[in-house]
Amino acid sequence: MAVELWSDRVAVARPANDAQLAEDIGTVEDMLAQRPLDAVVDFSSMTFLGSTDLSRLIGLRKKLNAVESRLLLCGVTHQLHGTFHVTGLTKIFTFSNDVSTALASLQLGQ
Repeated sequence: MAVELWSDRVAVARPANDAQLAEDIGTVEDMLAQRPLDAVVDFSSMTFLGSTDLSRLIGLRKKLNAVESRLLLCGVTHQLHGTFHVTGLTKIFTFSNDVSTALASLQLGQ
């Protein structure tokens, strides 16, 4: 699924696999080059994250932080959350239960 521009300041990516995640991160980075925006990545359709995926997410987070934008990860299954936890990345990423909650958090500035 393509990255959806939810508003003029928020992009939502819903990757189904790691290839789609790479493509979606590239799309968000292209959008970010045009204007600052926040990003939500919905992992509810993904079952696996490899080291390359984690590296891409860290890179996206750095780019977003550089322009004072935010990255929220949502729909993270128990298995995927374990990957983030084991790698220590739960300390740097912000998680939300689902897309709606993530969008509400962005609107409230949390």
